[in-house]
This record gives sequence, C-alpha cells and structure tokens, in this order.
Amino acid sequence: QVQVVESGGGLVQAGDSLRLSCAASGRTFSNYDMAWFRQAPGKEREFVAANRLIAGRTSYQNIVSDSVKGRFATSRDNAKNSVYLQMNSLKPADTAVYYCAAARYDSGRAPMMAEEYTYWGQGTQVTVSS
Repeated sequence: QVQVVESGGGLVQAGDSLRLSCAASGRTFSNYDMAWFRQAPGKEREFVAANRLIAGRTSYQNIVSDSVKGRFATSRDNAKNSVYLQMNSLKPADTAVYYCAAARYDSGRAPMMAEEYTYWGQGTQVTVSS
C-alpha cells in the first residue's frame, strides 16, 4: 500500500506563485508514475501534470496540460520520495483542490487519465483571489 500526502496549498493573489509537494511512502517510489489533478467546485477532476517513467525506466517525462502550459511545471526527487508542482502566474481559474496520484510504472499508461492511477492523496486547497 502506498500513501500519498499533498501539502503547500493556500490562499494567494492572482499572479503569485505556489509550490505544491507530494510525499509518497514505499521503497520503490522511483518505479511509480506520478500525476497531479485538480477539481474545482461543480467541475470534473482535471489533469494538470504528470511525471512518468519512459521506456527503459532510465528517465522521466514531464507532461503538463495545455491549460497550464508555460505556467506550471512538475519535478521529482526520488531521494525524498516526492514530486512537486510549481505553479506560477496563478489565475483565479486555477482555484481548485489539487490531488496527487500514483501508480506503478506501466508503459501503456495514458498519463492524463485519472482512472490510470491507483493511489490518491486527500488533496490540498489552492485559492487564487483576483
């Protein structure tokens, strides 16, 4: 069983930056695909970013959704069993609960699909005021 815990959310103003952290338990974190999703009130859960192993398991690929491209970036620190979501130039439309998700490496995974991930955190609230 893998536990996933997000942190770093809060209330910020438009244009500010925020960095979310996600810590995962387990001794094989480096073999996990990780992702960030968000859900705003009244809306469906939306893919934000992913950090996944690529063929050969020797490196990672970062993917971000078009809605946050150029503003958000994800990174990983295997020594700390953690992934991060750096969010810059935040907008009120970015207001949502942000979730971290994990799943064991699968070369056939569609990284932007929520159902592809096995383990989820409780979420951290990000509120951006105008």
